[in-house]
Amino acid sequence: MKHYTSINDIDNIDTWIEEAKALKAEPLKHIALGKNKTLGLLFFNSSLRTRLSTQKAALNLGMNPIVMNVSGDAWGLEFDDGTIMSGNTAEHIKEAAAVVSQYCDIIAVRAFPTLTDKAKDESEQVMNAFMKHASVPIVNMESATGHPLQGLTDALTISEYVKVAKPKVVLSWAPHIKALPHAVGNSFIQAMQKMDVEFVIANPEGYDLNPEITGNTPIYHNQEEAFKDADFIYTKNWSSYEDYGKVVNTDPNWMITKNKIGNAKFMHCLPVRRNVVVEDAVLDSDSSIVIEQANNRTYAAQLVLKKLLEDL
Repeated sequence: MKHYTSINDIDNIDTWIEEAKALKAEPLKHIALGKNKTLGLLFFNSSLRTRLSTQKAALNLGMNPIVMNVSGDAWGLEFDDGTIMSGNTAEHIKEAAAVVSQYCDIIAVRAFPTLTDKAKDESEQVMNAFMKHASVPIVNMESATGHPLQGLTDALTISEYVKVAKPKVVLSWAPHIKALPHAVGNSFIQAMQKMDVEFVIANPEGYDLNPEITGNTPIYHNQEEAFKDADFIYTKNWSSYEDYGKVVNTDPNWMITKNKIGNAKFMHCLPVRRNVVVEDAVLDSDSSIVIEQANNRTYAAQLVLKKLLEDL
């Protein structure tokens, strides 16, 4: 595997899940694999779970992680070709990616969308620029349209809690106070489409995600109907895709409640706004597996890094 930038880089998700479980059982078994190797973690946006879990994953493999908050600590980067750099950007990605490649054996990048320019966001300008100009493998720690480390984590978590042969999994929109990206939802959809589950999406009208990603997955505009007989309910807010980046509905009735979820397990990538996205009664109950889900971030990242190290 040359890079890990999309759920579609996973050739067999069932095999990957089993490998991740093996790493979770013996996290230090391959600690010699990354000896004398450096992982560069470049953050254009804030992070808690992604930063700490990916660092821990690197340490579990014997790697040396180095972290940079690019937006605050580095020169402003230019990504467009042919630009006259007389403005706020002081360094072009062509030089920056080449230089970082000399310091690091693998580069992991986190960069959010504009949520104003759909074409630019869908071009994945930042991630693709690093893949083009770096000479080492690139890992997507969340981009404009995807969060494949989270998606792999979610697949692993569901596999650990599944109790029936083909569980029903629901991805449900929930209200939020601001416009949020589509990345988590997109990657979760792609992961579930690779698994043997009954998968549906629930969101209000005006919030259907990219049809090229949702494909044939059933989409319900009635949350109660979608939740019927669900085994897992994964909740995430996202802004409108059609009216790109806009908040077109803030209906509080879409908040997740204990009464709604029944016997289903509740999942969320975190951070989550209590009593806006989901009520306390869900998060503080045995139905919630968000903490266990967050723990699995380490082993999803560790599996990705292991595969990349093995192919260096």
